[in-house]
Amino acid sequence: MSARKSDLVIVYHRQPYEEVIEDGVLVRRENKSPNGIVPTLKSFFGHVDQGSWIAWKEASDPERPEFDRVVEISDAYGDYRVSRLPLTAEQVRSFYHVTSKEALWPVLHAFRERYNYDPVDWPTFREVNFAFAQAAAREASDDATIWVHDYNLWLVPEYLRQMKPNAKIGFFHHTPFPGPDVFNILPWRYEIVGSLLKCDVVGFHIPRFAQNFVAVSESLFDVSDVERKFVDMKGSRIRPALSELKAPTSLVHEGRKVGILATPVGIDVNYVEDCAATAETTALEKRIEEELDGKRLVLSVSRTDYTKGGAELLYAYERLLERRTELHGKVRLMFVSVAANNGMAVYEQVQQELEGIAGRINAQFARFDWQPVHLLSTPIPFKELVAFYRQADVCWITPLADGLNLVAKEFAAARTDGDGVLVLSEFAGVAVELPQAVLCNPFSARSMDHTIDQALDMPEEERRLRMSAMRGVTRDHTIGDWAEDLRLAFSNVDGQVEFSDTRDVA
Repeated sequence: MSARKSDLVIVYHRQPYEEVIEDGVLVRRENKSPNGIVPTLKSFFGHVDQGSWIAWKEASDPERPEFDRVVEISDAYGDYRVSRLPLTAEQVRSFYHVTSKEALWPVLHAFRERYNYDPVDWPTFREVNFAFAQAAAREASDDATIWVHDYNLWLVPEYLRQMKPNAKIGFFHHTPFPGPDVFNILPWRYEIVGSLLKCDVVGFHIPRFAQNFVAVSESLFDVSDVERKFVDMKGSRIRPALSELKAPTSLVHEGRKVGILATPVGIDVNYVEDCAATAETTALEKRIEEELDGKRLVLSVSRTDYTKGGAELLYAYERLLERRTELHGKVRLMFVSVAANNGMAVYEQVQQELEGIAGRINAQFARFDWQPVHLLSTPIPFKELVAFYRQADVCWITPLADGLNLVAKEFAAARTDGDGVLVLSEFAGVAVELPQAVLCNPFSARSMDHTIDQALDMPEEERRLRMSAMRGVTRDHTIGDWAEDLRLAFSNVDGQVEFSDTRDVA
């Protein structure tokens, strides 16, 4: 692989692989799931001549890290370089666990009561963002496309614009973005939004989040010439809570036009369907069916996070069993809640709460031959998860706030049999794409109760009509289509970004 400057630089805090020790040797493995942020971003490297990825890695001594700062990778997604920033454990704690997770994350998800300003060390947040920008500038050609991802790197565009004035800089948010009444709680709001306005393109999953960003920008800066377009609702009369009839497409700040993009990340539908068709998956399905022994399976898959509404879902399941005694011994909830950040007290408290509720439900209702809740806190290998998707009567996804939610799309893609019911929170971004799901309000016990009853009692014809529509939407906007939307957004910037057509990626 050549050492020349890169045409495309992706800046994201995580490394684009999983590192494990096998027989005393460090091995870099492909991510377990084909979906999610990391595999999606890696799909771009197969479409440029030279690419680089910027991430951080913890080091005991950043001046003399015990790892190579730059490694060359060849995998199914192409050839690219990974530049790793050595951060101390204290830098990681301050930048990620405290500032990002205790101050920024709750505001983004509109959980004002969980916002914690006091322990924030903003100079360290700036320092880490500056280091990411420096690493990206070292890798990038002068006119490269530099694509920054997610809220913990908000300040990178400002620094990059100074270092690489001719680069095409894009930023994509994988979280919700609140309106000014919530966002402006942050004391660093001018610095954050001022940095984002240095981008050529700022992207979000859905029009609501893009509209909120424009509203925040207008509340803080002299922004003009906001252009909008009507949103194609594809004939649907359903308007989920996060719907918008218009989406902003650009604004002007300090004489510069900033493109605003609303496009949801898709999944690799072909891969999911191929997994569903394997003999291995068929065998797993048979084993699951035998273990269920005629019981109906309700499946919920999420991270352990207060934004995911796990407790609210378990309370709704408890009420279901209290309300409908005819379901005793005939339904099982498989609740998969995987910790995203180890060692953080707030997430440990959430996990303890989930375990407490699940334990109480099992203690109250379990019989010798029936455990009503099966709580899992470890990730399920993706191919095994596909088998559970296919055996589930209901997939129950009810976050209180979520930028998108790919589990909903994976469930629809896996159901090549055309059956199954998706119960989905209106406050997940994906509900805007999948209004054919059974939509619920997780803040309302009445709504939660009604929708799980509706899902369990739904006749087959209705199930299949809804699933057919959701599968069509999922297939119509895959990873490749998301990539194409981004390519077109960058093509409006002065100078064409040389991505080849990526619609065949998925």
